[in-house]
Amino acid sequence: MEDAIAIVVNGEKRAARAGATVAELLREMGLEPGRVAIERNLEILARPQWPETKISAGDRYEIVQFVGGG
Repeated sequence: MEDAIAIVVNGEKRAARAGATVAELLREMGLEPGRVAIERNLEILARPQWPETKISAGDRYEIVQFVGGG
């Protein structure tokens, strides 16, 4: 990955593209944005902030995906 930085997602180290946004990270991971909640560095990240929040080296993300069913 060109210009990769190291982050942690759900406790696992991961490389991310430098300058990428949280919204781009979700797309890269194949996650549906309408079905997840994100915590960044121990703080909830509001959905409207995802397209403008740049990923930084050392960031820690917890991403919870909601699953429906019955």
